[in-house]
Amino acid sequence: METGIGATLREARNRRKADLSEVEAAIKIRVRYLRAMENEEWDALPGGAYTRGFIRTYAAYLGLDGERLADEYRRGAAPSDGERAPKRVEPVTSAAPAGRRSRLGGRALAVLVSLVLVGALVAIGLIGGDGEDSPAPGTSPESRRVADGPQTEGRANVAALPGVAVSLEATAEVWVCMLDGDEEPVVEGEILQTGTQAGPFRAESFTVAFGNGDVVLTVDGRQAATPPSASPVGYEIDTGGKLTPLEEGERPDCQ
Repeated sequence: METGIGATLREARNRRKADLSEVEAAIKIRVRYLRAMENEEWDALPGGAYTRGFIRTYAAYLGLDGERLADEYRRGAAPSDGERAPKRVEPVTSAAPAGRRSRLGGRALAVLVSLVLVGALVAIGLIGGDGEDSPAPGTSPESRRVADGPQTEGRANVAALPGVAVSLEATAEVWVCMLDGDEEPVVEGEILQTGTQAGPFRAESFTVAFGNGDVVLTVDGRQAATPPSASPVGYEIDTGGKLTPLEEGERPDCQ
């Protein structure tokens, strides 16, 4: 069923004298999805909130009312028996340094070494902690009992771990691309179904892109304040757990 959405998008793009490859580079939606929207080949699109999000993003780039066009799609072109589960979204390929994923970055290596050292220290403490007659030099029995107490042991171990811990939970179907600080993927362009959890992941920092805002983001055990969005969003998460929104061209694409 034709709705006029495709013609509206195509005419607006022609007025701007932009070809589809230019649009792809600007908004990170593949040419084949852009062409499918202009031709109203809705079955070629991922479906669900992704199609509406694509329409909003493409229309906004062209200076059109994306909300109106997305609503026209929902009322006139979306399946009447309910929207199908989204297909896997194919992200736009971006140039990456050769061999990026075949090597372990310096910061990742440092984190790995730190974790090994922490594990070794914990193991030594477990093995040698039973001997009451061999306290560490300069450590009194009183201070040793406080340090070994169950109320402080867990917090001390967590504090010793480097970086920031991040976990995800999908509240609806959402496409996720998440890279650590060395640009190694921890969630590699996957669609998470409703209720799916991922993580926790720990690294010095992260960048993450979502196909929409239907996800709960937990950083170091606390739920992050991320606003709802039907369009793609992205964030940088630094080692202190601070979130910084990323513009479209700054978001990871897992390619």
